[in-house]
Amino acid sequence: MRKLLVSALVILTPAAAFAAEAAAKVAEGSGTFFAVTVVTAGFGLAISTLCAALGQGMLAGKAMEGIARQPEAAARIQTAMLLGLAFIESLVIYVLLIAFILLFANPFRAIFVG
Repeated sequence: MRKLLVSALVILTPAAAFAAEAAAKVAEGSGTFFAVTVVTAGFGLAISTLCAALGQGMLAGKAMEGIARQPEAAARIQTAMLLGLAFIESLVIYVLLIAFILLFANPFRAIFVG
């Protein structure tokens, strides 16, 4: 664990040192910053939706297999399936919230645009 922490510090320290230079360059082209923000939010939503859809499909399929094997446990399997579906869907809602924050109340605007 300690090696991992030291490695992370070694990797991230130069990035923080060059952040001021990068911010100065990006401030000149603020249109680029907003375009990247929109693309990032779009890709984040697309990837999270794809992964959630795959997870929900697998969960529903496995639940149906379980119900087919043990019909007497259908109620317990269905309850667990609905709980799992709610957790999977909540992750997509969190990504949607982050995308809205990036699009409308971007906390990085003051850093990059000025």
